[in-house]
Amino acid sequence: MKTRKLGSLEVSAIGLGCMSMTPIYNTPDPEEAIATIHHALDIGVTLIDTADAYNDGKNESLVGKALAGEHRTRAVLATKFGNIRYPDGRREVNGHPDYVREACELSLKRLGTDYIDLYYIHRIDPSVPIEDTVGAMAQLKAEGKIRHLGLSEAAPDTLRRAHATHPITALQTEYSLWSRESEAELIPLCRDLGVGYVAYSPLGRGFLTATINSVEDLAETDRRRDHPRFAPENIARNVNLLAALRAGAESEGCTAAQLALAWVLSRGEDIVPIPGTCRRKWLDQNAAAAAIAPSAETLAALEAAFQPDVAAGTRYPAGQMKRVHL
Repeated sequence: MKTRKLGSLEVSAIGLGCMSMTPIYNTPDPEEAIATIHHALDIGVTLIDTADAYNDGKNESLVGKALAGEHRTRAVLATKFGNIRYPDGRREVNGHPDYVREACELSLKRLGTDYIDLYYIHRIDPSVPIEDTVGAMAQLKAEGKIRHLGLSEAAPDTLRRAHATHPITALQTEYSLWSRESEAELIPLCRDLGVGYVAYSPLGRGFLTATINSVEDLAETDRRRDHPRFAPENIARNVNLLAALRAGAESEGCTAAQLALAWVLSRGEDIVPIPGTCRRKWLDQNAAAAAIAPSAETLAALEAAFQPDVAAGTRYPAGQMKRVHL
């Protein structure tokens, strides 16, 4: 597996998003999920990404179990705080300095470790100056509890202010063929500041695998049914985008998912996608994308088909869209 740099942090060129290892899209097998994390480390996928918001902390607990013992030393462990989901469905963000410490201590306990390699604020709290939140994170770094600071779904000005308070290693934001908003300002700004870019949902929540053709392809409990891009009227338009992806994959001799990941990788050496999976089979296919170098003709065809803002529907429901790019 090739490596890339997020600021000063060296990681695998493709990481592993762990959100789906606990129930969200379906009900995964926890033993297979743990085996998937072990296999990731064995094949050189070092960046392991979770969050305290995933399944009310249970995702962190599973990742912690998988990384017990010598596995921990081979992983670059990333987690996030501040995006709170209550059992009754309510959501809030919290970037208060005292909460930063409280959340970190709880994550360390669930993860079974005494340090976190990359610690993100998951969503920006508009009621708290970002300087205060980052200042609290910097104190945790001084104490050795975290090693690198990150932001998720932050606006350009927020990133500038945060980076001026303490160097930010990585910005994590959704980025894929059908989510290209970051290209206008965020990715150039990251490059100006020397901040790495971690692309979550690089497969468009599974859409860019070219295996989802209607909302009926999703389980009744699948959270994507609440996402506008998967609503019947929107997915009927979005599936038309897949023709170019399928044609490109056939030309390159790879799967649609691999080509979608290779496109993200082609956007710059400072970009690291973290496709999520809970199965070794898909992990191997995703990891193989790091060795794919699409032709200029294939990339041009994808650019023509997947222009910015081409997707029908927003990437989150309205309530969640209010919590991104702050």
